Amino acid sequence: MKVRAHVLVSGRVQGVFFRSETQSEAWRWNVKGWVRNLLDGRVEAVFEGDMESVVKLIEFCERGPLWARVKRIDVSWEEYVGEFEDFKIL
Repeated sequence: MKVRAHVLVSGRVQGVFFRSETQSEAWRWNVKGWVRNLLDGRVEAVFEGDMESVVKLIEFCERGPLWARVKRIDVSWEEYVGEFEDFKIL
């Protein structure tokens, strides 16, 4: 089953390679979408793909890369759109 998740990650998540590591994990799990930094210090992302793969990517975001300190992650499940061809850093 294809799913879409809108994710907001709070904590020390900027300046720690969070976006590039998320992109690498997305490629690993064949998840499409994007990730970007927000001005308030959070990271925002949209993931689309198979349920199992999207869940794996969300699990990665719960811990982040080595130097990240994730304090909170908010996930909103949305209707699958299929609008992405790859995974980009915005």
